[in-house]
Amino acid sequence: MKKIQYLLFSCTLLWFSGPLLADDLVLHKLADNIYAIVGELGNRTPENLGNNATFGVIVTADGVVVIDPGGTFQGAQRIHSLIKRITDKPVRIVINTGGQDHRWMGNGYFKSLGARVLASEQAVADQRARSRDQFIQLDALVGQAGTAGTEASYADETFRDKTTLALGGVEIEIVHAGPAHTPGDSFVWLPAQRILFTGDIVYTERMLGVGGQSNSKSWIKVFEALAALKPEVVVPGHGRPTTLERATKDTYDYLVFLRQSVKAFMEQGGDMTTLGKIDQSVFRYLLNFDTLAGRNAQQVYSELEWE
Repeated sequence: MKKIQYLLFSCTLLWFSGPLLADDLVLHKLADNIYAIVGELGNRTPENLGNNATFGVIVTADGVVVIDPGGTFQGAQRIHSLIKRITDKPVRIVINTGGQDHRWMGNGYFKSLGARVLASEQAVADQRARSRDQFIQLDALVGQAGTAGTEASYADETFRDKTTLALGGVEIEIVHAGPAHTPGDSFVWLPAQRILFTGDIVYTERMLGVGGQSNSKSWIKVFEALAALKPEVVVPGHGRPTTLERATKDTYDYLVFLRQSVKAFMEQGGDMTTLGKIDQSVFRYLLNFDTLAGRNAQQVYSELEWE
């Protein structure tokens, strides 16, 4: 317990002791040579180049591992510019934790530097299935100037359920425990440091989005799988590095609440047109609540109709 408290206290000091900034990105040091890069909590914009998420950096003796490359070619460049402030080692490996644009659209930039890219089979299938729609969305939100240079570039290596990497003396486990926010979501576990990078399985500080590509029932089970590791530091897919307790409150508790509330609403004869009667205000503290709460209820309603 003392070790956990010390780590969290250290992380808190780092958050408030002048972390490195690069435009809209903030670099947080979590442990020796392990960092989180935190982007905006809002939507994609021309200013953030699609980097409205949290990313990871692991610096090893043999090079750098990047966890998620950003939402565009230029967004990846911006992430790399921040990495170069802490090390001159080359990026060797890029991990895609899912199928959302900011988890893979920057692959092309890092591939041009010689990095190899790794993702779950399910993530690559999702990327291929939704790439056209994601390009349309990026053009609309980021603008064609911001998406210039971005191409659909997929992983060189894939795995189905779990794989382990060892680079420069650092052991890295990548686990796909099932669909969550997207069909191929994976989490990245550093067992020696007990640090967990969750990708879009965990949202903190802002409300998560349940979309047409999501599976809210499986998402709960996937969260339980990562929680069983009892990480000392959780790096969410959106939000600042935090504790498992906070991750549980903002993601797991909300998913359980939402599914239970919508199910009860349906059992009482409620239909899609009156979903607004479900009171989600206990989670109003999360950013983007007004935009996403109703949509999330609608999507869960659709899921439950077919379960």
